[in-house]
Amino acid sequence: MPEQPRVRTAEGVVEGRRRRGHAVFRGIPYARPPVGPLRFAAPAPPRPWEGTRQAVEFGPTVPQSGPARANPTEGTDWLTLNVSTPDPGAAGLPVLVWIHGGAYIAGTSGDPMYDPAALTGAGLVVVSINYRVGAEGFALIEGAPPNRGFLDQIAALHWVRRNIASFGGDPDRVTVAGQSAGAGSIAALLTMKPVRGLFRRAITHSVPGTHCTRALAEQVTAALADRLGTAPTAAALSDVEPQRLAESVSALGAELPDHHEAWGRLSRTGVAIYPVVDGDVLPETPWPALADGRASGVDLLVGHTRDEFRLFSVMSGQLGRFTEQDARTALTMFAPGPDGADAYRAAHPRATPEYLLESVYSDALFRMPSLRLAEANTAAGGTSFLFELRLASPALGGVLGACHSLDVPLAFGTLDSPSGRGLIGDQPTPETLAVSRELQQAWIRFATTGDSGWDAFRPDRPLTRVLDTESKTLPYPEHASRRIWEGHAPAPFDLT
Repeated sequence: MPEQPRVRTAEGVVEGRRRRGHAVFRGIPYARPPVGPLRFAAPAPPRPWEGTRQAVEFGPTVPQSGPARANPTEGTDWLTLNVSTPDPGAAGLPVLVWIHGGAYIAGTSGDPMYDPAALTGAGLVVVSINYRVGAEGFALIEGAPPNRGFLDQIAALHWVRRNIASFGGDPDRVTVAGQSAGAGSIAALLTMKPVRGLFRRAITHSVPGTHCTRALAEQVTAALADRLGTAPTAAALSDVEPQRLAESVSALGAELPDHHEAWGRLSRTGVAIYPVVDGDVLPETPWPALADGRASGVDLLVGHTRDEFRLFSVMSGQLGRFTEQDARTALTMFAPGPDGADAYRAAHPRATPEYLLESVYSDALFRMPSLRLAEANTAAGGTSFLFELRLASPALGGVLGACHSLDVPLAFGTLDSPSGRGLIGDQPTPETLAVSRELQQAWIRFATTGDSGWDAFRPDRPLTRVLDTESKTLPYPEHASRRIWEGHAPAPFDLT
């Protein structure tokens, strides 16, 4: 029986397993467990170990919040990562670091939908990370650094810089990739000085335009602490068991529309905790930082789906039940500028209330932040490649359309994972398989060469790869939304 793969990292030796011809290492700590005295602190460097550490199981995940949360796992060693490599003895292989999504309150690197086998089989060293989410990672807490989840991601990238060569990877050929909150994290990382030099390229799917001002974030933490009968400080909240804190975040999110109208747009998202524009870790939102030259552009592959919000319409049970009042509220809250609501109605004169509501939510939360990131990165001197997934899912009788998250199993080639089957159905169509191959090859080519395989996006020539039954490179397809949002970058959620 062949020996299992071993690698010496800066902290000690890890032993993984061979899987599908690759070497796979799981649950490697990149920082100490953020509990006890380290609860709500910046990530501390991992302690070295003697002997050989077994790296065969995914690390435990931070307690999850929200309706789609993963099952809780035992243990507090939340800050771990996983490495899948074609050959630890190789040198100079391109590296892809995956940052999972989950609305900043949930998610885990161990989700089977993120299985890296196909990407590793194509020659990439794939790293996936866990980081603090929910109140542990993003609540603005007195006596604690803000945006601790981002600090965790930075610590993980430093680990990659120190160690990835031992797994066959090139530390100078790192691409960060993420979807939804993972993509939003990367957009923020693009603008942070401590991250410069830690990655060369970025892949961002469905970039969310969801940040909070300090004033709003302070009120959210105060409300959370009030639910728990304690003070909104690091010292007081450290006495609250992590699972109970996560459950309180879920409860607060569920009651937002009924009790927190002063919280404005945030009260309509179903999530109470987001990254904070704190003036320190995140000095400003990514779009003006890039567009106005305070951050440098990179090679960027960015995209969104056509029907981003449809997933949430289906999950909430509201699909087919939205009223004119629902549409009016959504347009009032999320359309840009004083005339935004009228502009949507003028652009879609025969639209149903549901179409208007889903359009403005899709635009405000994902489509326009993604488009604006391509524009801002180009303005900052980077090269941007833009795509839109238009191929509708056949699952559930086709009601999902080209919804949020549909692109993830397509890119990873994990159509048969539990989440993949839920999004795509048990029998992928030939068209679905073709789009999956194209998107996956775009990732591989981009991470390897910096070229997606289609023409770059330019504001004066906004070419977009439209992934559909017959994929084509066209002018940006959501042209009505682009006109409505002209001159409007995503603004942080604030008090009304």
